[in-house]
Amino acid sequence: MNYDSEDDYANSVSDNAHDMGDTLEHSEAHEEEIGNKFDKTGVVGIIYGDVGTSELKCSVTAPLEKGEYVQIPHETAGLVLGQVDKMERKTNLSDEKALLLSQGEMMDIKEKVLAQISIIGYRDERGLLQTPKVPFNAGSPVMHAEDVLIKEVIGITQNEKTGAYIGMLMGHDIQIQLDINDMVQKHVSVLAKTGGGKSYITGVLVEELLKHDVTVMIIDPHGEYNSLRDPGSDTEFNAPFGVTPRGYADQIVEFSPDTKINKDATPLRFTLSNLEARDILSLTNVKNIRQALPALKKVLEMIRANKPTFSLKDVIRTLEAQEDSANAPLLQELVYLDEIQIFAERGTKLEELVQKGKMTILNLRGTSPDISELIVNRIMTSLFEMRKINAIPPMLVVVDEAVNYCPQQGSTACSKIMRTIAAEGRKFGLGMVIITQRAAKIDKNVLSQCGTQIILKITNPLDLKAVTSSVEGLTAGTTEEIQQLPLGIAIVCGAGLQVPLFLRVRPRESRHGGESIKIIE
Repeated sequence: MNYDSEDDYANSVSDNAHDMGDTLEHSEAHEEEIGNKFDKTGVVGIIYGDVGTSELKCSVTAPLEKGEYVQIPHETAGLVLGQVDKMERKTNLSDEKALLLSQGEMMDIKEKVLAQISIIGYRDERGLLQTPKVPFNAGSPVMHAEDVLIKEVIGITQNEKTGAYIGMLMGHDIQIQLDINDMVQKHVSVLAKTGGGKSYITGVLVEELLKHDVTVMIIDPHGEYNSLRDPGSDTEFNAPFGVTPRGYADQIVEFSPDTKINKDATPLRFTLSNLEARDILSLTNVKNIRQALPALKKVLEMIRANKPTFSLKDVIRTLEAQEDSANAPLLQELVYLDEIQIFAERGTKLEELVQKGKMTILNLRGTSPDISELIVNRIMTSLFEMRKINAIPPMLVVVDEAVNYCPQQGSTACSKIMRTIAAEGRKFGLGMVIITQRAAKIDKNVLSQCGTQIILKITNPLDLKAVTSSVEGLTAGTTEEIQQLPLGIAIVCGAGLQVPLFLRVRPRESRHGGESIKIIE
C-alpha cells in the first residue's frame, strides 16, 4: 500500500491501532500523565496487548525499521531504551481475496504494521544498567531514540587515549570505539563467511592499534597485510567517517621464511646454537617426545663440547653415527627441517621480531601448512614466555585463518600454545585476535575466551550456531540478521559495550590487500 506522505501513513496505521483497542486518544491522555516528556512528532508507535518488562509489542504509526533504537516513557524509570527486534505487516487479504484482486476486482485491504521491541534498559542513579521491574503501560508512545540516550544507556564513549574507532552506529552519527585495553586483556574474534570482509575490518582495527603505538604481530598466511604500508584511495565515502588516506610503512616490519616469494620481507631464521633440545623438538612433529628428547640432548652436548656453532647437518651426522634404530623418526624430522632451511648461523633475534609500537608481519605465503604450524608454535611459545618475564612489551597477536592453527577436531603443532595463550595470555598482557570463516571448526576453548566479537555475514548453519552459543546478548532477531548483513555492516559485542551493536565499518585509511582477483575486467 503506497502513501503520499508520512502523515497519511501515520493516519492509516492509527486507524488500525484503534481496531486493536489501542487509540491515540489513550496515548495522548498518557502523555499528559507523564508530564509531556515527549514530542508528538517523534512518536513511531503505540504499545498494545500484553506488556512485559523485557519485551513488548507496538502498533507502528510512522516509518520504522528493524534494528532501530526507540525510547519509551516508563512511570518509574523515566525514558527506557529499546530496540526493534522484529516487524511484520498484518492484513485482511486472504488467498481467495488475493486471487480476486489479481482478476481486477476491487478490494478494501486493511493492514497494520506491528513491531516487537526488546528492552535494553536505563541507567539508575548509580549509573548501572537496569531493566524496569514494573511492566510498561499499554497505550504508551514509542519514539525514535535520541543519540544522548543511546550513548548513555549502551555505554558508548569516545576516549582518544584507549579507543579504537572502527565505525559508526547504524542509523546514527555516533562513533563506535573499542577499548584497546579490554581487547588485549580479553582477546578478540572476527567471524564471517568467505568474502564477508574479515581482512578489511581487521585492517581497520590494526590501523587504530598502530595510531595508539600498540605492539602488534600478524600471522599472515596469504601475504595480504603488507598493503597497510600504502595509503588507500580518497573517495566520497570517506568524508562522513572523517577518514583520510594514510600509509603505515614507518611502523611495519615484515619477516618470512620464504623470501623468494615474499621479496620485500626479511628472512625469518632460527639459530641452532641458542636452542635447547626441547625447542628443536617443538619445530618437529615427533610423536614420542620422551624417547627423542634424551637422544637429542646427548647429541647436542657432544657437538657443543667441540663446536660453539653448528648446523643441523652436524646433528644429523652425529645421530646417524650412533646407528640406533630408535632414532629413525627423529632423524626423519631433522632431515625435513634441514631441507626447508629455517636454520642459519645467525637467527632472527626476538628484539628484531618484536619492536615496541610497531607491527610485525609474519608472512607465511608460500610456506607449507606443516612448517607454518611449527613456526607459529615456536614464535607464539617465545612470545608467551617472554611476556611472562616482561622481556617484550604488552602486545596483540593477530592470527588470520586461525582454524589452521587451533582446529576443534584433531590438533596441530601449535594447538596447545594457542589454547594456553587464550586462557592465560590476558594475565601477562598478551592478547589475540582470532580471525576465521569457520566458527564451528575452531577450537571452542580458544573461541570462548574471546571477550570481544566482531561478526559479519554468516550463513552456514553450523557456524551460526557456534557464534550464537559463544556470544552473550544476541536476540533471536539479531541472529536472523547475521545471515543477511550487507557488506560493510558488522555486529560488535564486548570491548566495553553493554549490548551488541550494528555498525557501519569505517573506510580503510591504508590500501586493502585482500581484494578478490577479477578474471574479467
